[in-house]
Amino acid sequence: MNRIDAKFRALRGAGQKGFIAYICAGDPNLKATANLARGFERAGVDVLELGVPFSDPLADGVVNQLAAERALRSGTTLPGVLKTVAALRRDGCGVPIVLYVYFNLLHHYGLKRFVRSAADAGVDGVLALDLPPEEGEAYESLMKRAELHPIYLIAPTTPTARVRQIVKHASGFIYYVSREGVTGMQKAVTLAPLAAHVASIRKFSELPVAIGFGISNPAQARAAARAADAVVVGSAIVNQIAAYGDHQPLVEKVSRFVGAMVTAVKSV
Repeated sequence: MNRIDAKFRALRGAGQKGFIAYICAGDPNLKATANLARGFERAGVDVLELGVPFSDPLADGVVNQLAAERALRSGTTLPGVLKTVAALRRDGCGVPIVLYVYFNLLHHYGLKRFVRSAADAGVDGVLALDLPPEEGEAYESLMKRAELHPIYLIAPTTPTARVRQIVKHASGFIYYVSREGVTGMQKAVTLAPLAAHVASIRKFSELPVAIGFGISNPAQARAAARAADAVVVGSAIVNQIAAYGDHQPLVEKVSRFVGAMVTAVKSV
């Protein structure tokens, strides 16, 4: 069974909500990424999203754009990210891993080669941010054959007819974008509209729904968890990584920050 499916099945069985952590792979370097992944697993993170750095990250706000710049400067590449995932698996890391990636990188690498390499490395799902589902037939076929999950985004502005179409292509979980615009922290999370949007998605799919974009502290994570099956936090974690850089306390400090949000989500 795919690790994502096993994780959400276990969460449902325990009556718990999931916590998904996003970081940019290679920020500040791939060794730190591997150490953070291990620290996050110890802190109780349920799914790890690894952003593959790209020179033109259109869906990302300034925090994640700067992380991608730092990762590229450190020499991070898609093959390097896959090698890091493979090394984590060899070391016994069991947290489900999703690659957050722009399709240009997959096209350049070679789609068949990428899917085969990702499966061999131990990746569990891929969120190709700029690939519309109606153009993803070859991608989805290869992914499903390799037992990898193609994960798709749904936004607050997505019309009902398109929600119905998107969920037919998705597997693993649905990523619901909590607000319009790019990634980045926000001051408040309003529960009522989140709950309404998630309820509308659930009319068409039994997949778990994860809420992301803008959630930046334990109170916001707790509020979002009340509306969905899981919560995604990215920019707030990436901001912590930027603050500590490649220094000794990095893993301890950032894992503690993440652990507080994991606790908040599990309290729902």
